Amino acid sequence: QVQLVESGGGSVQPGGSLRLSCAASGSIFSINNMGWHRQAPGKERELVARITSGGMTNYADSVKGRFTISRDNAKNTVYLQMNSLKPEDTAVYYCNADIYVNRWRDYWGQGTQVTVSS
Repeated sequence: QVQLVESGGGSVQPGGSLRLSCAASGSIFSINNMGWHRQAPGKERELVARITSGGMTNYADSVKGRFTISRDNAKNTVYLQMNSLKPEDTAVYYCNADIYVNRWRDYWGQGTQVTVSS
């Protein structure tokens, strides 16, 4: 059984910062790509950032220069540092990871709410 557990969400004023964490646990043999997605009310889920096992990253245009994704392979954990937050960043943030147990499969966390409001 593999679980992804997110933490670090909350409420912040515009211009503020938050750091999200997502730890994968269970009978994990290997992890490839890890990423963060978000879904705002009434909108489709969208990719925010992704990081490969080798550390290569890509970001949505809307967060470039403000968000930074990183990972600690020893801890099976991915992070999302979010700076200069805007009201339009308000959403439920989900982490996902490509994990090999007995086959490759995409796993998702339960989501964590981020609210940016004055």
